[in-house]
Amino acid sequence: MGRRCWRRRALAAACLGAALLLLGAAPRALRPAFENSLGSGWLGGKRRSPLQMLYDLDQGPRSALAEVHRQRRDLLRRACSRHTRRQRLLGPEDLRHVLVDDAHGLLYCYVPKVACTNWKRVLLALSGRARSDPRAIPAHEAHARGRLPSLADFSPAEINRRLRAYLAFLFVREPFERLASAYRNKFARPYSAAFQRRYGTRIVRRLRPRPHPDALARGHDVRFAEFLAYLLDPRTRREEPFNEHWERAHALCHPCRLRYDVVGKFETLAEDAAFVLGLVGAPGLRFPAPPPRAKTAAARDLAERLFRDISPFYQRRLFDLYRMDFLLFNYSAPSYLRLH
Repeated sequence: MGRRCWRRRALAAACLGAALLLLGAAPRALRPAFENSLGSGWLGGKRRSPLQMLYDLDQGPRSALAEVHRQRRDLLRRACSRHTRRQRLLGPEDLRHVLVDDAHGLLYCYVPKVACTNWKRVLLALSGRARSDPRAIPAHEAHARGRLPSLADFSPAEINRRLRAYLAFLFVREPFERLASAYRNKFARPYSAAFQRRYGTRIVRRLRPRPHPDALARGHDVRFAEFLAYLLDPRTRREEPFNEHWERAHALCHPCRLRYDVVGKFETLAEDAAFVLGLVGAPGLRFPAPPPRAKTAAARDLAERLFRDISPFYQRRLFDLYRMDFLLFNYSAPSYLRLH
């Protein structure tokens, strides 16, 4: 990573500072990334921060996994340079998905349907806000609003200090497998009738000719093709932002505006989670077991089965909608798509 990395990090913080200035709050002058400016825990000089650990790791002989993560950082940076042009400045609300662990110097941008429940459990356990065993924390407790602070909760100066000094990481997933998982969870095997009433009834009312009154009232039988048509309908994003479960990862985490030090992947969840926890200095903390290989293969099969009945025209439009996630995070177009 080296000195150029830290200059880029300072520049990213400066860019955010400019955005926050538009909101009427001036950030403090930039300081070195490792300055002990918040005065407690590792910031008080008691131990090396996760960001320092990564820096030290990059200066010496790299393990195979550390080299993988260096390559992912470089690929993301090059993809951002190649595929992004003018970008709007970020404001605090753009940082709502970036969770903060001040005790360990971590910033985690959560992407739904990419093990975010388990990462929230781990952060709660690390911070002492819940049981020390992440596996014992109920999902509803992990997702409870206000249990974990986000960057949006801080002043511009506090945001910039954390962006300079903390290790930032996110986890991503092959975009169409994530989309298929969201559809199955929210519409095919729903955990919440309220979610179906909010989104399912809207989809049925807008896209289904002569809908049955029960479907209009409950939104319980949305088909995958209808769900995709809803995503592609220009009215959808005019009315409100995409729901976080199908919003693009780059739109939630802004990886071309914020510097991410670790890009984890759902496909290598166990190894990447252990890498992050090793940087934190908590290798003994057990990340909840990732899905078994059979379940991961089943998720791929589900995506292929669902997209098989979608016309090439709509496959192309969906790929264009999620193209930046494919490009930025180095995913190939699925072989089952008919894009030509």
